[in-house]
Amino acid sequence: MAEPLLRVESLVKRFGALAATDSASFEVRAGELHALIGPNGAGKTTLIHQISGALRPDAGRIHFDGQDLTALPMPARVRAGLVRSYQITSVFQRFSVLDNLRLAVQARRPGAAFWRAAEKDTAARDEALALLERVGLAERAAQAAGSLAHGEQRQLEVGLALAARPRLLLLDEPLAGMGPEESARMVALLQTLRRETTLLLVEHDMDAVFRLADRITTLVAGRVIVSDTPEAIRAHPEVLRAYLGDELEALP
Repeated sequence: MAEPLLRVESLVKRFGALAATDSASFEVRAGELHALIGPNGAGKTTLIHQISGALRPDAGRIHFDGQDLTALPMPARVRAGLVRSYQITSVFQRFSVLDNLRLAVQARRPGAAFWRAAEKDTAARDEALALLERVGLAERAAQAAGSLAHGEQRQLEVGLALAARPRLLLLDEPLAGMGPEESARMVALLQTLRRETTLLLVEHDMDAVFRLADRITTLVAGRVIVSDTPEAIRAHPEVLRAYLGDELEALP
């Protein structure tokens, strides 16, 4: 079997007496959409912070594409192809949607000349327009990012992450706070992206998780209790007891 794209080994992160992650280990294979689930307070976001470089683990290792990233800062991980989005939207509110993406494209390119007029960087503009098409916001290009609906801002954030050309994209609750129509658009976008890049998805919407995921890792009290296919997760007794219960049985 091929080496996994991401391998997390025995990660520990403590805040005082609390072990937010407790010897957590799992793998993400290239080309899959892998979901990370668990109840509130299970340590999912803390685990994602450690993988992305926002937090340094107290123990354990993080390997990406065969490289040990454990001690590397977040910018170095982004350059390696490990990119994340956040639970809370973070865009330049007063800039246009297009300019948000154009800045993200320019930031990725070595030697980008930020002192030049952005309008003269036609390559960045063309790439930003193509990203707007990918995330379904082409018709919003000239609109101020702050005026977008919540779901559209989340789509823009996905576009900003894609501007870094990730090999693995970490998505932290992309459906949070969305209504049914917005959620449907985001699920459709994720279904498209899974054909283009590897995805690690943290999400509470179990219907979306079981529709999208190739494999699922369940985290409870900072510990990974199982990583397996959606079908196996549905039937796993520890998952049923610890988290899903009747909610799992209600899924189609």
